[in-house]
Amino acid sequence: MTSGVTKFTNCWCLEEDGSLIEADLYVDTNSGKIISGKEFFYSTKDTPTTTIDCDGDIISPGLIDVQINGAYGFDFSLWPPTKTEHLSKDEQVRVYLEGLDKVASKIVETGTTSFLPTIITQQQDLYREVGVYDVCKVASNTPNYQIIPLLRPRSQPRSAHVLGYHAEGPFIASSRKGAHAPPFLLSAPNGLSSIEAVYDSALTKLSTPNTGVKLLTLAPDVDGISAAIKELTKLPDVIVSIGHSDADVDLASQSVDDGARFITHLFNAMPQLHHRDPGVIGLLGNQPIRPFYGLIVDGVHVHPNAVRLAYEAHPKGCVLVTDAMPMMDPHLSDGVHDWRDGRRLLKQGPKLYLENTTTLAGSASTLDECVRNLKTFTHASSFGFALACASYHPASLLRLSHKGNLKVGSDADIVRVDRHQGTVKATYVNGKCVYKM
Repeated sequence: MTSGVTKFTNCWCLEEDGSLIEADLYVDTNSGKIISGKEFFYSTKDTPTTTIDCDGDIISPGLIDVQINGAYGFDFSLWPPTKTEHLSKDEQVRVYLEGLDKVASKIVETGTTSFLPTIITQQQDLYREVGVYDVCKVASNTPNYQIIPLLRPRSQPRSAHVLGYHAEGPFIASSRKGAHAPPFLLSAPNGLSSIEAVYDSALTKLSTPNTGVKLLTLAPDVDGISAAIKELTKLPDVIVSIGHSDADVDLASQSVDDGARFITHLFNAMPQLHHRDPGVIGLLGNQPIRPFYGLIVDGVHVHPNAVRLAYEAHPKGCVLVTDAMPMMDPHLSDGVHDWRDGRRLLKQGPKLYLENTTTLAGSASTLDECVRNLKTFTHASSFGFALACASYHPASLLRLSHKGNLKVGSDADIVRVDRHQGTVKATYVNGKCVYKM
């Protein structure tokens, strides 16, 4: 048996619609791809190297988190990293990437195999440093420099994939700022040019391939943003999202017509539903196009009844997100913890508040917890429907064809989930086991 093929048997494989089918799954651990068991047998007449009896568990595509601010003590938006002010730029980059890789290596324990580090509203110069471009020497013996994205797509052995990054702000409404720092909020008087001036260096454009930008959260009611949305959606691999906005339903609908595909953390940082002007939330009933929407199902940000209302209105658009902060760590105790800019956060279980306020500041929940909560809140018949909201749906949002599904030829990023409890039993990246309960 030298095939390098793993066969998962006695399992329920997740379909795109959330249904579960009893089937075997074959993975080529050499290529890291899902393969056809039938073709493998007839072409090689070989047997799998490894057969895993899943004992009736669910095999799902790996979970994908498109909104995560940090975890395990590391903050994606903090540049330079804490206590590195005295270090050289190269050393700061090293420390930052070590923190990013730590999150990527630990988060597989939650079934997450891909994620978008989220950069919240920051001082303008910092976007060029941490969000987009890092200036590094080409070689130690040459003074020449090259410009590369620090948060470009990144994959390390035995770790979740970094797919790029999510820029949440600074073009958001001050009235819906949430935990975002007011001094750094911006408008876009020159439309697309104003936006590019923030996210890009002077040497390039946002449309340059592999800049790392995958998702942009913008408020269409901020000066200059609405007029720029159509142009932004033409940029390669960039998804525009509506969020932190006071937009009325007409403006929100126009943004969707112009190409916006997502709503950032539905119900949060936006006006509540009104029957005469349902605002951004009203996009759940938009026709003919209804966008995807992020939902923080931690039991804190959105009441279970509102979760159920949104899901039943548009189940195919539901994308589970954690909005997790650096305090997302099962081993971290409750209490007050340092955050950034001299501010601190109070952790109470999954709840995070700005110290001495009632303002929610992200979450401490994991994506698999959100999956379990969604199943409970919606009274779904199986975990399949909730798992689809954390795998197939975010992959579709990001237009990923090679991840977030169990099709032949796709990357073998998969997660084994207890069919009755929804707990993660094992996670595989590129066909290799990176976590086992």
